[in-house]
Formats: sequence, structure tokens, C-alpha cells
Amino acid sequence: SLDVPFPSSREAAIALNSLSPDREPRKGGISKQLTVSGSTRWSADEARILRVSVNSFLDHLSLVMETMQMFGPPVSQ
Repeated sequence: SLDVPFPSSREAAIALNSLSPDREPRKGGISKQLTVSGSTRWSADEARILRVSVNSFLDHLSLVMETMQMFGPPVSQ
């Protein structure tokens, strides 16, 4: 599992919406669960599939965090 702290619940929700998993291209093999207040959890049939999924997620997470830093805190709705 992976815990990522965010400065606010609004930023956590933005990240969650950006990172929520799309339908996996393969049937079976990997599953991923994301929550705002909890952890990200993966399970996979093969270590290779798990490694690819986690690496991809971390790349996307890095991009989301960099984007939020560049544009500043979210504006209230």
C-alpha cells in the first residue's frame, strides 16, 4: 500500500479524480483501489504486471503533484 499526504482534502480529491484507474486493458492480472482518506492498494497475478502498474501510477502521481504545484492551490467552488 502507499499513502500520499496532500495539503488539503480538496487537493487529495483532485488527485484521486486524476489518478482513478481506467479499465485495465487485460482481463484480470491486476487490480488497484484508490481512496482519498486511505491508501492505494494493488494486487497482481505476476510481479512484472505489479511493477509496471506501480511505476506507471508513480509517474502519473508525480505529474499530478507537479501540475498542482505549478498552478497553486485550488480555488473554492
